[in-house]
Amino acid sequence: MKYVNFGLSSMKVSKIALGLGFRGQYDPAEGIKVINTAIDNGINIIDCANVYGFGDDRKNIGKSEELLGRVIKHSRDSLVITSKVSSEMGDGPNDYGGSRYHIINQCEKSLSRLETDRIDVYLLHAINPDSGMEEQFRALEHLINQGKILYVGVCNYQAWEIIKAMGVQASIGAQPLITAQNPYNLLNRQIELEMFPMARDTNVGIMAYSPLGVGLLSGDYIPGQPPPKGSLWATIRKNYFKKYMKGYVSDTILKLKEISKELNLTMSQVAIAWVLSHDEITLAISGSDTVSQIKEVSKAAEIVLSKEHLNQLNFVSRKLTLDLDTYLGEGDFGDD
Repeated sequence: MKYVNFGLSSMKVSKIALGLGFRGQYDPAEGIKVINTAIDNGINIIDCANVYGFGDDRKNIGKSEELLGRVIKHSRDSLVITSKVSSEMGDGPNDYGGSRYHIINQCEKSLSRLETDRIDVYLLHAINPDSGMEEQFRALEHLINQGKILYVGVCNYQAWEIIKAMGVQASIGAQPLITAQNPYNLLNRQIELEMFPMARDTNVGIMAYSPLGVGLLSGDYIPGQPPPKGSLWATIRKNYFKKYMKGYVSDTILKLKEISKELNLTMSQVAIAWVLSHDEITLAISGSDTVSQIKEVSKAAEIVLSKEHLNQLNFVSRKLTLDLDTYLGEGDFGDD
């Protein structure tokens, strides 16, 4: 496993992180095995959130943090733990957002579930238009001063919003955010336009989530074939599968399959290796739900793709900006 500085900090993290969304895993015992397998394979950063649970059941909110807390009792000081705040956690008027009240309240609850004295990197899960940036970053700085969090990051911000946030932090004497978390994969290259130049200029690290395009780059979904029975794209997203599998999306998946076969690697490994080939990317977050999946993708950090293969993948996916992380299907399919 390769380790690098985590964005603006000098803290070292693995090039692969394990994300604990567990959207396809409902068994806590299996979840524990996945976490332990990730650690055994050199992954030292676990990406969590207060809203994460098991599957898509709202009743499971917070369960991922509870599970992680049970696992890390004897390895806490060798791991980097992230969590997130601002997502809806209940029905009350203060159960979501970026208020000082909500941020501090939710940090305390996350610390309790994680059974730890600190969260290493605490991220705002999304832009919170109902709360001013100064209020949010003053609350986070308060938590830093208390030692309850060490670093700050943001998720799903645009480049200009990150620059604005860092300006607010500077104006109040707060520590600057060290990382931003955004989707990035062969089917969604939106962040190359503005986020990459921002990262090069500021040294803010980018955590790439959804490196497998919500599974479409995993090898389980092949153009011209129906999605596997019971899979995400055969159930929750079945109405979008045919819509997505066309044009450059189809061409990119087939090219990825071709290169993977040539290199005797899995499609997941090559897809993540492509993400990690970009200097702007600090790490890729794997949403593995099973032991076999995390074993497979953990090897991607060791893969160095040739210039020829990178050029082929870059060319075939060059127009793709498909937002696969919503149900709306927005973005450019590149099928003109």
